[in-house]
Amino acid sequence: MASSGAAAQASADAARPARRTLVDPRNAYPKPPFPEQTQPWPGLASRMQPRPDHGEKSYVGSGRLAGRKALITGGDSGIGRAAAIAYAREGADVAIGYLPAEEEDAREVVQLIRAEGRRAIPLPGDIRSEKFCIQLVADAVKALGGLDILVNNAARQQAQKSIADITTDAFDATLKTNLYAMFWITKAALEHLPPGATIINTASVVAHDPPALLLDYATTKAGIITFTQALAKQLADKGIRVNAVAPGPFWTPLQPSGGQPLEELPKFGADAPLGRPGQPAEIAPLYVQLAAADSSYVSGNVWGSTGGRPMG
Repeated sequence: MASSGAAAQASADAARPARRTLVDPRNAYPKPPFPEQTQPWPGLASRMQPRPDHGEKSYVGSGRLAGRKALITGGDSGIGRAAAIAYAREGADVAIGYLPAEEEDAREVVQLIRAEGRRAIPLPGDIRSEKFCIQLVADAVKALGGLDILVNNAARQQAQKSIADITTDAFDATLKTNLYAMFWITKAALEHLPPGATIINTASVVAHDPPALLLDYATTKAGIITFTQALAKQLADKGIRVNAVAPGPFWTPLQPSGGQPLEELPKFGADAPLGRPGQPAEIAPLYVQLAAADSSYVSGNVWGSTGGRPMG
């Protein structure tokens, strides 16, 4: 009997998920200084040093989004890519929007999604065009057979020391990428989103603490928070939840492609309380949690992932 009991206990122990070792968040990922580097906008994750971690090898799903259908803008790299990988490993089919110049990164994401047995729909184009935004949603809905998760994540960030250096064209490009596209895409998606669907917008800690170098970018991120909170009230009676995620400094192609001055990039994230920038893999669980059905009472909120920086 004793040996039988021991065997049963051993079998039960083997069936339990392996315990995760505690990790000191200060040392979990690379710290500054980073190599000097620059890329033309919009930048590629595949050419960054060190290469960002989007959870390609680390994210393990558990079926939390089985059967769901997601559209993610900026899904080729950075935070959007991490969300796409996590969604696929949680059982969702995923369409990603991205610029044609980002095709190299997008192909990698498509392969990762398909490796999970999920549908991956690549949809290249420029979301600064209202016509494309409408078509993006229509193509995603057709290819996925519906839509119940929308992640407005794509962004433009170009650092400038003075308002005098921001041209009208540059200001227009930032607002169209970060605000207008969110408005156009969300408006087009609403006719397809059923009760229980969720919209997740990517804001930023800079909405609360705007750096002098990011005047136009920070302006749009503050607008995203207000848009999220107002839309959550509008859509509550339709059973659609709306939330935002506010990252702190994250190691993504936004930074070496003009988002930070060249001389500042080697120390990027050093002033965060944890002493380093976040990696996209570290924020993906928030996008999963906000999309999952067990967050059914979470709407109109802003979730931070800032490495210790206060949100307001």
